[in-house]
Amino acid sequence: MARHLAGFNGILQVDGYAGYTSMIKAQAKAGHNDQIKLAGCWAHLRRKFYDLHVSGISQTATNTVVAMAELWRIEDEARGKSADIRAAFRQDQSAAIVARLFGMWEKELGKVSGKSKTAEAIRYALTRREALQRFLTDGRIEIDSNIVERAIRPQTITRKNSLFAGSEGGGRTWATLATLLQTCKMNSVDPLNWLSQTLSRIAQGWPVTEIEDLIAWNYKANDIG
Repeated sequence: MARHLAGFNGILQVDGYAGYTSMIKAQAKAGHNDQIKLAGCWAHLRRKFYDLHVSGISQTATNTVVAMAELWRIEDEARGKSADIRAAFRQDQSAAIVARLFGMWEKELGKVSGKSKTAEAIRYALTRREALQRFLTDGRIEIDSNIVERAIRPQTITRKNSLFAGSEGGGRTWATLATLLQTCKMNSVDPLNWLSQTLSRIAQGWPVTEIEDLIAWNYKANDIG
């Protein structure tokens, strides 16, 4: 992961996996100039409280889920607007809700058993406070990573198939093809049509110097040859 992100400067929106935080701390300790800022995912946080809400064992969890619903309602209103407008809208509408949530969690943490699921969910939020609040001041950031997760779901659903690739080389080939086909989908290109045209062109001796024309975002359905 660290090698993949080497040299990256920007915002990384992630779930609660502790490895991301550890990686950034390690980079800072090593004196790297990479300026990576983590943005948290409120959907992952909500799931922890939602399970407690459904079970009916935590009023704090119920209050949390209700308050979070308002955050997503606000996001629906802000969606499609410029980053500056989204940030301003969130400051006006969402910041107070987020502040109340963290205030409630801090008070509740001192009242419940440290080993309880409620305490676990609260600690998850408090230890990621900076990342979770980052969307309030930067309109480029989404409140959650659901868009990305939906995009990669076809790959995660079939990842068990890669166990039958037969070899490390086979696994790499599978990963390459999966990436190419997903790139087609991201560019609104029919994967089968693109693959058929591309393989046909390669078989006919397509020049290496023009390989860029075979990439999915350059695909034209009516091209011949």
